[in-house]
Amino acid sequence: MTWPANVLRTASAVAAVLIGTWPLFSRQQPTAGTEIAGSRISVYNLGTKTVDVVYRSDKLIEAPTWSPDGKFLLVNTGGDLYTLPMEKGSRKILKKINLGEISHCNNDKGYTRDGSLIGFSASANARGSQIYTVPSQGGTPKLIVQEMPSYFHAFSPDAQWLAFVAKRSGSDFHIFRVPTGGGEQQQLTSKAAYDDGPDYSPDGQWIYFNSNRSGGWDIWRMPATGAGPGDAKTEPVTNDGWEDWFPHCSPDGKWLLFLSFPHDTKGHDVRTQVQLRMIPLPGAHVQFGPIQIMARFFGGQGTLNINSWSPDATKFAFISYEH
Repeated sequence: MTWPANVLRTASAVAAVLIGTWPLFSRQQPTAGTEIAGSRISVYNLGTKTVDVVYRSDKLIEAPTWSPDGKFLLVNTGGDLYTLPMEKGSRKILKKINLGEISHCNNDKGYTRDGSLIGFSASANARGSQIYTVPSQGGTPKLIVQEMPSYFHAFSPDAQWLAFVAKRSGSDFHIFRVPTGGGEQQQLTSKAAYDDGPDYSPDGQWIYFNSNRSGGWDIWRMPATGAGPGDAKTEPVTNDGWEDWFPHCSPDGKWLLFLSFPHDTKGHDVRTQVQLRMIPLPGAHVQFGPIQIMARFFGGQGTLNINSWSPDATKFAFISYEH
């Protein structure tokens, strides 16, 4: 279900209220875990500091990611993957991607930089999550990571590697990489902690990720080749009282966007009042400084799991929820 153009224009104007206020989509303060009544795909424009609601559904929609040519958003809903046209004047209709017999897709998916391939995670036949690739126009998926649970997160800029999160033993999730075509997996972190959300810097030198290795959830980074013995090559990027998840580097290498939950939120499998926050992408050395609050709203799981920057780095997409 989509909104008429006049309603979308009204939503766009009202959406400016989203910046620096609580919350756009409800006058009441919902509690964590509230069932959703609808999903809104929104786009934040850095130049105008405004938000456009580009699509609304009464279904659960999650984790938008931009196609490299800027023409589509890739989302998931109902266990399938869909594209949403983003070109000016295009009719906003979700188009299902053919994945053959594979279903039960979760919210972890993304394109190679050249747009030829989609990586995604799915619990085929209701089994644990595995990782696949498929041509961007759809087709027969190729199983890349068979071990379960494993969750796709990002391709390296040169498309040689696929970064993912997996649990292999014990209770901790760690970060791995595997050749995009499949092959030997390399474990990149090993410290007793929960690591998630790996994303490559645009130059391919770093992997940014979130972890509770310091007690709370913060953003960390490591060289793209791994954290080294004892994770000695990791360093924190954020360290305040918010619980930070899913760091995403802008394609121009200027910004790092991430999702922040209220203090003491134990994980990301909730929907509650959240913030989208942003810092300058660190250079050779991390320097802690002010964090910009880009938006506050009711969201959480499904809002920003995968990199959602537009290719020209002028916008990013996210999802908020009605309740």
